[in-house]
Amino acid sequence: MVEGLPPDGALARAVSGSPWGTAEYQLAKLLDRLGRMETDFRNANRAEKSPAQEYPEREWRPGDPSPKRKAKAERKDARKARQGYQRIVAIATPQYAEKG
Repeated sequence: MVEGLPPDGALARAVSGSPWGTAEYQLAKLLDRLGRMETDFRNANRAEKSPAQEYPEREWRPGDPSPKRKAKAERKDARKARQGYQRIVAIATPQYAEKG
């Protein structure tokens, strides 16, 4: 009975651990490519002195961190970088080290 099940059915998704099927992943990839193509078109047809647009963010997929978790991780990384910078300043130039 299991041999006749669709390769993208509920059982296959449960075994793979992903809630998305092939169609959802293909749609996300299509949206990513469409966004890049639109940005390329706008950059190719922009005024000479205007800045180039950046490519859009990749579409969210299962397994990617949520935007809230991503922002939290970025804040944590920024805090660690600032602490490292302050540590270096305190070692190299103690007179400029922040107090407290």
